[in-house]
Amino acid sequence: MSASGNAPRRQRKIREQCGSCPDRFSRDKRQVVVEDSDTTEEESSTDEEERWKDVARAAEIPAEYYNIQKLVKYIKAGNQTATIVSLCCLQDYDLRTQINQFAIQDIGGLDVLVNILECNDTKCCLGALSVLSDITLNIDIRKTIVDLDGIPLIVDILSSSMRDLKTMAAETLSNVSKVRLARKYVRQCGGISKLVDLLDIKMSILQTPRDQLTVEEIECLDMARAGSRALWTLADSKHNMEQMRKSGIVPLMANLLKSVHIDVVIPIMGTVQKCSSEPKFQLAITTEGMIADIVNHLKSECIDLKVEGSSALYKCAFDATTRDLVREAGGLEPLVAILKDKTVRDNKPLLRGATGAIWMCAMTDENVKELDDMNVIHHLVALLADECDEVLTNVTGALSECVRFQENRVAVLNAGGLPSMVSLLNSSHAPLLENLAKAIKECAEDADCMRVLEKLDAVRLVWSLLKNTSPRVQANAAYAICPCVKNATDSAELVRSLVGAMELVVGLLKSKEIMVLSAVCAAIATIALDQTNLAILSDLRVIYKLADLVNTTDDNLRMNLAAAVAACACFGNNTEELGRLRTVTPIVTYMTSDNPLVHRTTAMALEKLSMDPQNCITMHQSGVVPFLLECIGSTNKELQLAAAGCLRNIRELALRAEEYMLKIDDD
Repeated sequence: MSASGNAPRRQRKIREQCGSCPDRFSRDKRQVVVEDSDTTEEESSTDEEERWKDVARAAEIPAEYYNIQKLVKYIKAGNQTATIVSLCCLQDYDLRTQINQFAIQDIGGLDVLVNILECNDTKCCLGALSVLSDITLNIDIRKTIVDLDGIPLIVDILSSSMRDLKTMAAETLSNVSKVRLARKYVRQCGGISKLVDLLDIKMSILQTPRDQLTVEEIECLDMARAGSRALWTLADSKHNMEQMRKSGIVPLMANLLKSVHIDVVIPIMGTVQKCSSEPKFQLAITTEGMIADIVNHLKSECIDLKVEGSSALYKCAFDATTRDLVREAGGLEPLVAILKDKTVRDNKPLLRGATGAIWMCAMTDENVKELDDMNVIHHLVALLADECDEVLTNVTGALSECVRFQENRVAVLNAGGLPSMVSLLNSSHAPLLENLAKAIKECAEDADCMRVLEKLDAVRLVWSLLKNTSPRVQANAAYAICPCVKNATDSAELVRSLVGAMELVVGLLKSKEIMVLSAVCAAIATIALDQTNLAILSDLRVIYKLADLVNTTDDNLRMNLAAAVAACACFGNNTEELGRLRTVTPIVTYMTSDNPLVHRTTAMALEKLSMDPQNCITMHQSGVVPFLLECIGSTNKELQLAAAGCLRNIRELALRAEEYMLKIDDD
């Protein structure tokens, strides 16, 4: 099929009807209209696929190739009995090998097999599906099945009353649905709800070993496994995931996760993992109590289960409640055990899932304390030598959360983690750099760590991240600069030794990203504590750029912008100039915020601005006095002092004005 959904479909080859099923073509095939937002699958094979086919065909053709083609001819021309026998004989060959798949495809066998799905003979349909479930492992065959309108026929079979037919149909769909267009067709034909129905199986069957089940129960179990495999593949589409949720898959997944049958749990865990990327599913997974079952399977010997389970926790643990549930279910220990196991270091999906889950869980303080008891810092630092960017991103993310605590900063220092972290600053992977900057920011709060960072020239590398194209990297780098400058041995000289450093910082005040502006303002507030640096910043017209930002409603930007204004106002005539630029009234409005941290820096800025008489008048007219009086009662000493200082300046101006008026009256 062409890439465009509106292009005409390829016409089928002329069918060769056999005498086995006289009503084989009695029903018209359902026409599927492509009207969906999903990206359609390209029909044309990639160069890699073409090379793969050429290599397979270049090999010496075995006798099996011709024998298979003879059987396909019997299916085309034979009677009902010959068709069934030929289909059974086909299954005696290894149809998972490429050359045998080509044998069927080259003689037009795919068209015949799809046509058989329309007949009313159960045995013929079952035989055709058995063959299709094997040969659809081939990429090219999957696409051909879609082109031949096979999806609606397979979906129709899911409504059959026979379990083995539904099982084989689901197995075939699990392979064919690896094509994007097939996933769309399954949804449009109502196949998802039918597949979800296959998962409705008694708990007694799920919790009984296979060798103790009856034949009928084994059929139900196989049907549930096939359905879960098909849904696992279909879950690659967001539209399909939403349709699954509406079809009631969540409680069924919760039941299947309690199964003792690993071959059922693996695909359903894979489905849970894919669906957990959606917020609605994350909530459902938590409320249905699946977290404990996922954690339980992390202790399994099955690597595939560990991969899917750890990845599911990684996606779900963005939520604080889920992080608590992971800890309460004992999930942190098996996650750390994966990090310790050196035999799985080459299994990047598993390592990525485990490190990601630990990163998310470390956002909760109680989890960090428990992870500390397992010496997680040592194991995370050991993984800083990994070559996978995604693993490194998760590892540095986990470290950035752990080093919020002083004892873990010391642990990173003692484990030799700082040199590895600094060397990774030369990476080009934006998410990794984002987490590295955050981790270095926390480590720089410790004096001993800061000395090591200075020796490693880390400040220069962090500063260079301000040139990165990612706003999040820029923001985290700017925040990291604050403790680096504040705790450096000679912070003023350090900043000036970096050529173009302050120009780069001031230039970022033109950014359109709020997070970047907020972080840069925080950096400016720290850099400006040195008078020489403040003079350079003033020459770069920093107050004019700050003045352009005052009309903001974002509390984080307000807090850091007010701090930057407070730091820059006390140089030269900056106070008067800021008043002339009409920054006073907007800054006064910051006092209406509900965030006490905004009040603190705003009061500090107003205290500095109140050094100018005209600014005092503007503040008084803007109604700042009641807010300042309220701030004096705060428990924060900095806020108290700043508010009192501002009120003092306003009161002194009022007294001088009063004395002046009395003097005029006396004269």
